[in-house]
Amino acid sequence: MPHDNHDHDNHLDPMEARTRALETILTRKGLVDPAAIDAIIETYAEKVGPRNGAQVVARAWDDPAFAVWLASDATAAIASMGFTGRQGEHMKAVFNSDTVHNMVVCTLCSCYPWPVLGLPPVWYKSPAYRSRAVIEPRAVLAEFGVTLPASTCIRVWDSTAELRYLVIPQRPAHSDGLDRAALAGLVTRDSMIGTGLPLVLA
Repeated sequence: MPHDNHDHDNHLDPMEARTRALETILTRKGLVDPAAIDAIIETYAEKVGPRNGAQVVARAWDDPAFAVWLASDATAAIASMGFTGRQGEHMKAVFNSDTVHNMVVCTLCSCYPWPVLGLPPVWYKSPAYRSRAVIEPRAVLAEFGVTLPASTCIRVWDSTAELRYLVIPQRPAHSDGLDRAALAGLVTRDSMIGTGLPLVLA
């Protein structure tokens, strides 16, 4: 799939290098607090973005009509919940089932749906993940602690500058009766990339 109009980052892309240099200068001058910057990055990487995606998944689990809309036009369905913006202009939702497990990668750089997942984790951008997810996805999933039956088909989707993917994991067993907020609490960031599974109820 094409990867036009975006940088490839085998190490640091020019923008990240400039950002780190600017942060260093501002820190040395006492104009910014590195701890505050780390807190902001942590919020976007682990809280704000994944929380948005979890709400989308929970609604798809709870509302069959929304799930159909999400499957046919994820961009519009997600935007209806207020989750739009850069890196999320064109979205596709892929649904896990008893026979299919979906997994997302960007083989040439780190295309990632920021509005629903926040900032990409470091491992998502690593050359090892970007290559091995395509070549040996079952082995990569096992390293993340996801062991699937041999009969399960693993589909790997390659994100691009034009299209980004959100995995809709299967709803956990025994979650009937939970409201959407509780359902969203079962959704992990990795389950929406396909390298993890939702939390299991005791």
